[in-house]
Amino acid sequence: MGKEASKLIANNKKAYFDYFIEDTYEAGICLHGTEVKSIRMGKCSIKEAFIRIENGQVYAYNMHISPYEKGNIFNKDPLRPKKLMLHRAEINKLTGQLATKGYTLVPLEVYFKGSLVKVKVGLARGKKLYDKRQDIAKKDQRREAEKDFKVKNLY
Repeated sequence: MGKEASKLIANNKKAYFDYFIEDTYEAGICLHGTEVKSIRMGKCSIKEAFIRIENGQVYAYNMHISPYEKGNIFNKDPLRPKKLMLHRAEINKLTGQLATKGYTLVPLEVYFKGSLVKVKVGLARGKKLYDKRQDIAKKDQRREAEKDFKVKNLY
């Protein structure tokens, strides 16, 4: 059929700055009703979030979903660990890769795919300070080039 529309809720720009993203996976997330309503309003943050695999299960920690205003007693703790749903083969593959030194799992995006909330998980390797400096230099060069291009097109 047609491609389902996806609506971005939160993305983690800092992850792309701090890590080399080697591979990405799409994971479902176990949420309660009021959390989904809060996410629909865009009240989600993954800036400080990280992912761990424990006992064959994948959990997202420090993923902040603000309490739903009209949720009263049904609201859950905003920072509670949220279970991510991946296929068993993907979890086994990730477990093997995480055993390699320097690899970690970071959430990159939270988005709606149809009516389901999905998390884009990245297998990441940490950057050193000089790698970050190179990224900043490239960004500055691109910005200068765009500025020069804009100035030339004005006249």
